[in-house]
Amino acid sequence: MTNGLNERVHLSPEDRKHLRELRAQRPARHAPKHAPTRGARIADMVATIVGSWRFIIIQSVLLALWIALNLAGFFFRWDPYPFILLNLLLSTQAAYAAPIIMMSQNRQAEIDRRNAEHDYRVNVKAELEIELLHNKIDALREQEILQLITIIRRLTQHLAPELSDSIPPPGGHPAG
Repeated sequence: MTNGLNERVHLSPEDRKHLRELRAQRPARHAPKHAPTRGARIADMVATIVGSWRFIIIQSVLLALWIALNLAGFFFRWDPYPFILLNLLLSTQAAYAAPIIMMSQNRQAEIDRRNAEHDYRVNVKAELEIELLHNKIDALREQEILQLITIIRRLTQHLAPELSDSIPPPGGHPAG
């Protein structure tokens, strides 16, 4: 690549192609959109509720109440000591809660993956743009140094013509 001042800016052909693609996409301005389905929203709500201290405390109180009522009940015991009905209810709850929580986690992992990919594209574009700017600044410095050498050469020729032969020409080696 070259800029308007004919300085050479060095990027590999792959980097140039990649930078052109990223500039066309403008990844920093087009963040991925997430439109969850109704099922995904329900899974997120269930995972939020089941994964809270409030749920754990309420469930613990209900379990303790269930056990206490069945142990203390002299006339009507709906679930005697090995608490088979309670075990069945907890197993059923776990059988439904686990896949719903997994759906929520999988969806969140997909969102995180898309965000990471987006961040990577933004970072690659920024890195290539910074490298391009560094190269342009280096080229401008080279041009400025050449101009300064030319000015010094002219001043030396004008003020001290006998020293002008010892100053190398811009971009070359000393004559002689």
